[in-house]
Amino acid sequence: MSLSESLAEPIAGSGIDAAAATVSALSAALSPGTLTAADLAAYYLARIERLNPQLRAVITVSPAAADEAAASDARRAAGGPRGLLDGIPVLVKDNIAAAGLPATAGSPALTGAASDDAFLVSGLRRAGAVIIGKANLSEWANFRSRPSSSGWSTLGGQAVNPCGVGRSPSGSSSGSAIAVAAGLAPLAIGTETDGSIMSPAAACGVVGLKPTLGLVSRTGIVPISAAQDTAGPMTRTVADAAVLLSVIAGTDADDPATGQAASQAAGYATFLDPGALAGARLGVWREGSAMAGRATAGLLDEAVARLRGLGARVIDPVQLADADRIHEPEFAALLPEFKHDITAYLRGLGGDHPVSLAGLIDFNLRNGGVTLAHFGQELFEQAEATSGNLADPGYLASRGDALRLARGALDGALTEHRLDAVIALTGSPAWLIDPVLGDHHVFGTSSPAAVAGYPALTVPAGQVSGLPVGLSFMGPPWSEPRLIALGYAFEQAAGRPAAQP
Repeated sequence: MSLSESLAEPIAGSGIDAAAATVSALSAALSPGTLTAADLAAYYLARIERLNPQLRAVITVSPAAADEAAASDARRAAGGPRGLLDGIPVLVKDNIAAAGLPATAGSPALTGAASDDAFLVSGLRRAGAVIIGKANLSEWANFRSRPSSSGWSTLGGQAVNPCGVGRSPSGSSSGSAIAVAAGLAPLAIGTETDGSIMSPAAACGVVGLKPTLGLVSRTGIVPISAAQDTAGPMTRTVADAAVLLSVIAGTDADDPATGQAASQAAGYATFLDPGALAGARLGVWREGSAMAGRATAGLLDEAVARLRGLGARVIDPVQLADADRIHEPEFAALLPEFKHDITAYLRGLGGDHPVSLAGLIDFNLRNGGVTLAHFGQELFEQAEATSGNLADPGYLASRGDALRLARGALDGALTEHRLDAVIALTGSPAWLIDPVLGDHHVFGTSSPAAVAGYPALTVPAGQVSGLPVGLSFMGPPWSEPRLIALGYAFEQAAGRPAAQP
């Protein structure tokens, strides 16, 4: 059965199929009882059981999903208040803790960890969402080895892109992107340090939103770097991303970075505007697109023409000064940040597991026949070789340089051309999975926004030989309302590309 045929499978006689299963459509069917939350959860759990052995998108399903769905139906029957996502299934990346479902980061080292709800999972539950399981990911959010294969983890195996045979889903939020693309869940949560929401969303043909650093709490999420880590929505539509962001955003006393979150917009769906591109000023960053071939670069030309046709004032091209210099200081800063942050996280985590980065390295060495069967732990070892001291002058210089370059690149372009957003292709089409040499990534444009802590939204822009490519909208901090409006207007005009086998 092809992906398009699979997505056409109806949901419990509701007249809705997996391709059309948006929050608004599902909520509309649930409200009059045309569809029950129990039926909806059963539908997605059955799809996971049938399709996941090939896709490897889900590490585990929640044994409490049926009870959570039944509780939603009971609330509805009683006529009581219901949340924005009442009865809607959500899949959560497996570096985010949920009650009864520890955040493993794809590693057996953390299967014995305690599993209280992460702050954002508590928000999902307050909104009535049904947590149906945990999504596979690049192990340790792709911060264990070089080389590595996106979507591979010891616990989950090699996740595969549903849009092309043998193609990578990119990562590290691989399973979240695959699950939404293949109709294993209508909504998913991913996380990003640099590219881990944006890249897999684009490669799998779905919407990904990386919020401003501090809009979404990191409490209960396995860290790489507090300077860059965030969680965000991965959905089929921009409207669903807006609803999901409204639920997970907010101030958390245990995450000081979220201090300004409560003062930001709360109902992001109110910014959905099909006419938002009229008069918008957009700058085109053509970084890397030509490297991926004429057909890929042509999608950017088509997007620019469509944007202009919708009334946008497009400056093409714009330069992001010194953006090519971001990676070196970023990587130099991430190594000690990871050692510091993962050790602090592990020491504060209940349960049975290693309590330091050195302990994780030792765990992998002792279980190497399983954990190191395909790739090593070079990044773990490089991080362990640092002091992990975030007061070290060398570290502070690296983080300062990375931040200055990333913010300078985006702020410079946004200010010089008075832009609402910088646009770019999110990355190259999916490459063939290589279990020996790892990823064959051609280009990506996530780093400026990721390192600066600024928001970015990727929306499907078209396909090259059936492989999806995304268009990114990047803006200044706290500009999620504007990016959502722009991305929605583009999406509505472009339409959703047909699913491929």
